[in-house]
Amino acid sequence: MVQPFVTSPQGHPESKSVACPQCNHSVLQNARYCSNCGVDLALAAVFAEREVKFAESIPPGMPVAPEILLPRMGDYLIEQGVLTPEQLAHALNYQEEKAQSGQPVLLGQALRDLNYLDAETLDKVVTTQILNLQNALKEANRQLEARVQERTQDLQIALKRLTELNQLKANFIASISHELRTPLTLIKGYLDIFKDGGFGPLNREQEEALNNILKGESRLEKLIEDLIEFSLAARGQLSLNIQNSYLNGIFDEVVGNARHKAQVAQVSIETIIPPHLPPVSCDKEKISWVIAQLLDNAIKFSKKGGHIRLETRLENGEINIAVTDTGIGIPESRMKELFEPFHQLDSSSTRRYGGTGLGLALSNRIIYAHNSQIKVRSKEGKGSRFEFSLTLANQQKRT
Repeated sequence: MVQPFVTSPQGHPESKSVACPQCNHSVLQNARYCSNCGVDLALAAVFAEREVKFAESIPPGMPVAPEILLPRMGDYLIEQGVLTPEQLAHALNYQEEKAQSGQPVLLGQALRDLNYLDAETLDKVVTTQILNLQNALKEANRQLEARVQERTQDLQIALKRLTELNQLKANFIASISHELRTPLTLIKGYLDIFKDGGFGPLNREQEEALNNILKGESRLEKLIEDLIEFSLAARGQLSLNIQNSYLNGIFDEVVGNARHKAQVAQVSIETIIPPHLPPVSCDKEKISWVIAQLLDNAIKFSKKGGHIRLETRLENGEINIAVTDTGIGIPESRMKELFEPFHQLDSSSTRRYGGTGLGLALSNRIIYAHNSQIKVRSKEGKGSRFEFSLTLANQQKRT
């Protein structure tokens, strides 16, 4: 193995001893010729590298010569009319005999020994073939560059088309979401009137049915709002109202709202939050939405008796927020799909868990807009951990 240069205190590379690739004699690494056999060390190094890669086709002790670089030289000599097939066969037999006797020779030397070729003709043939190979390599590189350029253009066109299609989808989502919101507002208004007794008293069965309808309406309203928010983000219209906000109040409100759903699902929620956390720079409403989304997912994907923990810690000018659950976890092979919009890991018609598949996708965009990212650790059947960090007020986020 070739040893690396060692730089001296003056900045010049110190010469180290290496073995000559031809005779194995010790020579200085920066020497041009071997002092023992006189071989050009630069050329010998090229041949030695080929011997390492193609040792099975080069017999031990094979002399170093440019001919080693040429493929199928015998066929080339026949094509050029320099050699006959019979002469080539005789030379190859002669070469094999020399190899068996422990004195391997190259084909060119065999042809010279048999007086089929003189040294001058051999040099011309080798030089011409090497030049042809160089030209062929240049042409292959030119064609490769052209194909790469063409492929790059194709990818740019495809990317532009994909961007246009995503824009169309976002526009459609925004349009249909706003259209759905109008009749839903009307429905919600009449339901509230019924619940308040505006159309007369309700018996027990009617009140229970109305409560179920209101739950469905509330869920539908949330889905529509998610669609609208995502469509805005997809069109680059995700605006942030960055202010200095205190997270303790956000946590109290979000956890308070989540506890009822957790009780219904028979899942416990634990909070590990230091009091009086310093303010962070964030959009309070959107961060509140993200934390609520992470808690909602943790409840949704946890079994009865499961445990959820919301915790924070202050480090390096940031507050780290983490939601950990003991739920179903995420298969390692599906982790890349986690933040894809309109995507559920369980996409079968009988899936147990509802939703549009937008929650994590939108959460990820919101956190990214805050110059942060959601990190995920999960083990199938054991649970998951989602975490992100927010910068303290009046501090720049470290990159």
